[in-house]
Amino acid sequence: MKALAPGYHSEVDLIGKTEWSALLRTFDDATIYQTWSYGSVRWGEDDLSHLLLKRDNKVAGLAQVTIKKLPLFQAGIAYIPRGPIWRIRGEESNLENLRQIVKALKDEYVLSRSLLLRIAPKEVEGNNDEIVSILEAEGFRKKWSIPPERTLVVDLTPSIEQLRKTLDQKWRNQLNRAEKNGLRIVEGGSDELYRIFLDLQQQMIARKHYLPGVDYDEFREIQEDLPDSLKMTTMVCEHQGDPVASAVVSTIGDTGIYLLGATSNRGLELKGSYLLQWRIIEWLKECGCKWYDLGGINPERNPGVYHFKAGLSGKDVRHIGQFEQCRTTASFLWVYGAEFFRSCLRNAKRNLRRSSFTRLGDSSSTCPHERGESSQIGNRS
Repeated sequence: MKALAPGYHSEVDLIGKTEWSALLRTFDDATIYQTWSYGSVRWGEDDLSHLLLKRDNKVAGLAQVTIKKLPLFQAGIAYIPRGPIWRIRGEESNLENLRQIVKALKDEYVLSRSLLLRIAPKEVEGNNDEIVSILEAEGFRKKWSIPPERTLVVDLTPSIEQLRKTLDQKWRNQLNRAEKNGLRIVEGGSDELYRIFLDLQQQMIARKHYLPGVDYDEFREIQEDLPDSLKMTTMVCEHQGDPVASAVVSTIGDTGIYLLGATSNRGLELKGSYLLQWRIIEWLKECGCKWYDLGGINPERNPGVYHFKAGLSGKDVRHIGQFEQCRTTASFLWVYGAEFFRSCLRNAKRNLRRSSFTRLGDSSSTCPHERGESSQIGNRS
């Protein structure tokens, strides 16, 4: 193992949940996927590891790592969704912080623990050749079998008036109609609002007969566990007191992320989703966010959702993908064998459920809200 650059050192599993949650708020690239609550509910608290990078004894980077190991053997996977985190709020991005935390992660989880380490950075393609070069220089290789996640990102730095002008003309017309329909939006982080979202989601599933790609109850558990400063915001659009549409958004770093959405039949008629999305943009600007990530798109499988999101005139981008490194045959064989088995099992279950929906008279079986998730072991955000 190589020593980190002068002034840098790492600490592993010496931090608690409260301090971790507070530190997340000090980084622009922090997301819900690196919260302690998301990790413990999604994967199990006993399977989490937390690494801090410090420079001159000040925190310069973070990474929450999920670890899945083969019992009784020194073999398994360490996975970092939307990480590591290294862009300190209020400071210029320092690539040396990224380089040193990548080294620290490799030393701890690849060399010391003999695991396959897989990293899914938050970064998007375009102007990030240096980031890819850093990963490759440390021995990481891109996992080409997992397509980079695709999304639309809205730049929130223009004025609200300018943002409205950039909306697609048809989308703006629908928003104008929605604003005349007597709709009201309620927002907050309470469980009551999330229950309203769940009710609307069940109505939409019954209407569309699709296979949800998201565990909505799991997100409810995450919401209950998150500290107040990191909670997701649920927005509910009402008409004459009745909920007709809802959206769930997360804001931790400088980017708001659209996580979940649902609309009733009445909400479709009243254009409730248009008013909700516009209110989200207004709210994100009030929160000081610079970007709005619309949460994943798939124009081929889900053209309707794609065209709706495209109306917000965001930039079509792809994440740089996933990178991994492994130095032990046992970890490599176990991880790839387990993923192959899970893939076969998942496909069999999906085909069975699709057959059930077809018998119901609706062959549509894809989730209407693409989040761009994968479900290989250690591979979902």
